Amino acid sequence: MHKRCAWSAYGRPGYGHNEGMPAGPVSDPRAGYTVGAVAERLGVPTATLRSWTQRYGIGPSGHQPGRHRLYTETDIAALERMLELVRAGVSPAGAAGAARGPQAAFGDSARLLSAAFALDSDAVTGLLTAHLRAHGVVATWDELCRPAFAEIVAEQERGTGCIDVEHLLSWCIAATLQQGYPSPAARATALLACTSGETHSLPLEVLRSALAERGVAVLMLGANVPTAALRDALGRTPAPAMVVLWSQQESTALVSAVRACTDAGARVLVGGPGWSTALLPDDVRPLPSLTDAVTELLRVGPR
Repeated sequence: MHKRCAWSAYGRPGYGHNEGMPAGPVSDPRAGYTVGAVAERLGVPTATLRSWTQRYGIGPSGHQPGRHRLYTETDIAALERMLELVRAGVSPAGAAGAARGPQAAFGDSARLLSAAFALDSDAVTGLLTAHLRAHGVVATWDELCRPAFAEIVAEQERGTGCIDVEHLLSWCIAATLQQGYPSPAARATALLACTSGETHSLPLEVLRSALAERGVAVLMLGANVPTAALRDALGRTPAPAMVVLWSQQESTALVSAVRACTDAGARVLVGGPGWSTALLPDDVRPLPSLTDAVTELLRVGPR
């Protein structure tokens, strides 16, 4: 579970062409906008807008008796949010769910939890993407995701069976970050790995994404990395290397892994609650928060 985490814890319509978009003057904004005018303004086919109205309820709200329904500026703003999310990789259903509600409210974990407990991965992904685009990786993790995980853990301790909710939310966060923040095309400045037996890799994925957001590339080895594999990886990277080792629990806080890295000439940083009682070498620094981790690795900078 994520309760002890130290820094806790997609088919698309076609775009870029004008088939089915009739030319003509923009509608009178005082009355509203026709589907053709909105399609031209957004750069999408009219068939796409009609499909979104029929399938997802994202469409014109203005109506006058005897006339076709017209789009208002509010309707168009919702479509712009939906289009932005779809182009970012969110499914149309998830993007519509996010666009129908208010803009990503800062730290609105209640709405995220509602979607997660409904096992609505599209809605979860849409909310995450909107919040990430508005507020960035660090704020999204600290102010949206961590409170959501804390509430899930509280529900588990009250006897609610919601491990499935925790797993779905974790998967959606990881998938959204990997989609939205691919590693930059640059030499990696650090190696990120969970120690042998440690499967909680999400905090490292968040760190990787926060650095990618800032143009810094790192090498992500992920969960359950044997100490021998750490040695091999360091042997393939230019020395001196920086390594971040994550341990969620005391049983996986392997000082042997730390020493293997330092013996290879690497500087080691450790993250996660597992290290809280470990006897670490003096030159190994714990990272108490995501902000600390990002700050430390930004000192190395892109190469």
